[in-house]
Amino acid sequence: MRILVVSVCSLALVGMVYGAQEEEKKSQPKKQAQTAQRAAQPTHAAGGGAGKKSSTATRQVQSSRNTHVAATTNHRQKGKKYETLTAANQGQKGKKPETSTTAYGAQKGKKNQTEVERQTKAARGGQVNRTGQPTATTAGQNAAAKGKAKVAQGKPLKAQHFNLARHPNTAKAPAVKFQQGRRITGSQNWHGQQYTVFRNYKSEWHDQNWWRGHYGNNITFVFGAPYYWRAGYWFPAWGYNPNAYYAWDGPIYAYNRLPPDQVIANVQAALQQQGYYHGEVDGLIGPLTRGAIADYQRDHGLYTTSTIDQPTLQSLGIA
Repeated sequence: MRILVVSVCSLALVGMVYGAQEEEKKSQPKKQAQTAQRAAQPTHAAGGGAGKKSSTATRQVQSSRNTHVAATTNHRQKGKKYETLTAANQGQKGKKPETSTTAYGAQKGKKNQTEVERQTKAARGGQVNRTGQPTATTAGQNAAAKGKAKVAQGKPLKAQHFNLARHPNTAKAPAVKFQQGRRITGSQNWHGQQYTVFRNYKSEWHDQNWWRGHYGNNITFVFGAPYYWRAGYWFPAWGYNPNAYYAWDGPIYAYNRLPPDQVIANVQAALQQQGYYHGEVDGLIGPLTRGAIADYQRDHGLYTTSTIDQPTLQSLGIA
């Protein structure tokens, strides 16, 4: 019985051994294949690592290139910006002197033009313009444009008494010649009651007896020439003294009934203070004085009568 059991066990053991060998033979190619596969894997991993390193290096190079390109672009942009700012700055600097020079030239031209106009007006002797219409320039505009003094409104100037020469300076104020029936040029265009005396005036020649009989005590003498008083104005009494000297043939407004020479002297002083009259205060209404009066009248919106009238005296603050 024992022998049988031993025999069976031996057979079983041999079978197991044989099966194990067969199993080992079958599994050996698989192990070799796995070994080969494992051997190949390190090589593949090594290759993959190199690829990754190569990709990383490529990326670094590309990033470096991009950084360089960006830096170059930024530098170029800064250069262009600097050039643009520099050009603009130089342009502005160039414009400032050019603009200043142009403005200075324009101001100088205007100044010269104004001086020529003033000399021309003085040469004309203050003749009235063709239309006789007042200008639209106000006293404030005139003061701003010419820098002349402005008389304060509501503060009339006090009349002064001037010590004038006994004999007129005919070189500065030449004598005018008598013309029978002469009228004042342009007076037909001067509207208003205050200018009626100018529209109605005409030169008359009468002897001494006639003047005395019509005006009596309303006659005064200035530089030896007789003037008669009527409606608030002094007029030359042509013929009273045939050799009488007159620098102006026309009405002269007289406030407070001051004699003609004192009225003229006060007007000259007022115009002198405001920069219009640059001559001597001599009480003669010659070409220089008439020109200054005409300039003042044009600048203050008055009719250009070129003589002393009530609106002009009121504007000057005298009457």
